[in-house]
Amino acid sequence: MALDRRTFLGTSAATGAAVALAGATSTPAAAADAVAGGASAAGARTYAFTVMGTTDLHGNVFNWDYFTDKEFDDKAHNDVGLAKISTLVNQVRAEKGRRNTLLIDAGDTIQGTQLSYYYAKVDPITARRGPVHPMAQAMNAIGYDAAALGNHEFNYGIPVLRKFEEQCDFPLLGANALDAKTLRPAFPPYSMHRLRTPHGRDVKVAVLGLTNPGIAIWDKANVQGKMTFPGLEEQAAKYVPRLRSLGADVVIVSAHSGSSGTSSYGDQLPHIENAAGLVAEQVPGIDAILVGHAHTEIPEYRVRNKATGKDVVLSEPLKWGQRLTLFDFELTWAKGCWSVSKVSARVLNSNTAVEDPKIVGLLSDEHRKVVAYVNQVIGTSTQAMSSADGPVKDVAIIDLINHVQAETVKGALAGTEWAALPVLSQASCFSRTAAIPAGQVTIRDAAGLYPFENTLEARLLTGAQVKDYLEYSARYYVRTAPGDVVDPAKLTNAEGTPDYNYDAVYGLTYDVDISEAVGSRISGLSFQGKPVDPAAQFVLAVNNYRASGGGNFPHVPQSKQLWANSDEIRNTIIQWVKAKGTVDPAQFASVDWRLTRAGAPVF
Repeated sequence: MALDRRTFLGTSAATGAAVALAGATSTPAAAADAVAGGASAAGARTYAFTVMGTTDLHGNVFNWDYFTDKEFDDKAHNDVGLAKISTLVNQVRAEKGRRNTLLIDAGDTIQGTQLSYYYAKVDPITARRGPVHPMAQAMNAIGYDAAALGNHEFNYGIPVLRKFEEQCDFPLLGANALDAKTLRPAFPPYSMHRLRTPHGRDVKVAVLGLTNPGIAIWDKANVQGKMTFPGLEEQAAKYVPRLRSLGADVVIVSAHSGSSGTSSYGDQLPHIENAAGLVAEQVPGIDAILVGHAHTEIPEYRVRNKATGKDVVLSEPLKWGQRLTLFDFELTWAKGCWSVSKVSARVLNSNTAVEDPKIVGLLSDEHRKVVAYVNQVIGTSTQAMSSADGPVKDVAIIDLINHVQAETVKGALAGTEWAALPVLSQASCFSRTAAIPAGQVTIRDAAGLYPFENTLEARLLTGAQVKDYLEYSARYYVRTAPGDVVDPAKLTNAEGTPDYNYDAVYGLTYDVDISEAVGSRISGLSFQGKPVDPAAQFVLAVNNYRASGGGNFPHVPQSKQLWANSDEIRNTIIQWVKAKGTVDPAQFASVDWRLTRAGAPVF
């Protein structure tokens, strides 16, 4: 295999700390010992150690894209996967001495690739005598010391998460993941690690795990009535003093929460989604925070704590194993205790490393099994379709998603009081590289259209509400006056709006005037050739992410739910292609929306 390029309550929830003796059975090289601890010129006794961190691995073990069936690559030539992270970790341990390092993660581990999907749904780890999850195997082999829970850990339901937890040799931490009935921690809130030093007593390092409160919304079907998720600041303020009282010399937070202080859910989310920076600012006693969730790269970011005036060092390594964060700590021994004298952070790029043969060999069988699975032929297509122009044009491949969703909802509502209502559908361009080839269509082709584990719902909206929804969606475009040069590469993602938060609505015709201000861009909104009546009722086929408030779109979260499905939309598309046998865009694709300026088409 050439991968290199250069239930829930049935398990007793641990509420105390998971304790580890870091490196207790290993001995660093003499050179590493000299670096790690000694006496300075002034006579002070010092000790140095490094905490390595990953986040948002999303099921990536190998530098492989299962949707394209080839090595992963992007414009920046990043690499992905734990196999490469393992090599970087081995290098750091060789340099620092293994007992002078810890390795932690900030969540979103078991969802995101077809490898992780396969072992959750196709050959599930929850089956009797089921397999061990590839992410557990890899992380155990690499030697992780702790990991925080991410929101995507809950996508496959609590039984899968509990089984994954059971298979891990390290604790999954979540101080703000509470049992809904007892309000006690459903997972270990923290772990305590002892690092042996050349002099003085052992250094005690506490890792506090915090997850994202948005889980209560995003995975409502899996956690409602079972778990509750208070805010990160609230739980950090509760546990950090406790950790200090337990003798922690160093407190590190592993937080599956971005640093911006913002939320993409508006009033739908009772607590701040991206709260890591606020935790650093508001809660005294924290030395460093490993940040996750936002999928951004932050080598080092310092936040001044309001109570102590001291800097807290934050770092977020890039997603999917593209980067490895290193927190370098320097401690001084004085008056019978260790104190932190310096903290710095940086990231290593995994594209500088080869894949660790140990990890490749460990999981090569699982990899081959999933490659065979995704390459199964499920049908044929009469023509090729691409999502490359999806952000700026009504393209057939997005119509395919919407057609399948609308047809599925119509079938589900047949025979109900809602059967006569027109069904609309929303979809986004999740990937600009998704494609359906002419000829044979495989599972990976169909799955590539929908890389997320979203499920389908039917919601009741009025014509006026649909108009509001489209106006909100159209904020995605940069305002461009008539006559100005249009560069498609610079036209989208206004104010940082991601592609997955621009929705095209299928079943209507309309123009999006990019020369107008946000909120006044939709014109000519029609249904079956007639202007949409603001009071008319429509059924919207919508994914659960959007229905639960994802992207903060108006009306849908508060609207009446007419139907919901537990199957992933991705699987619904695969099953539809299997049932039809032939995908013919002539049967479902048409240009129903366009970008305009003062009534003139942009393209």
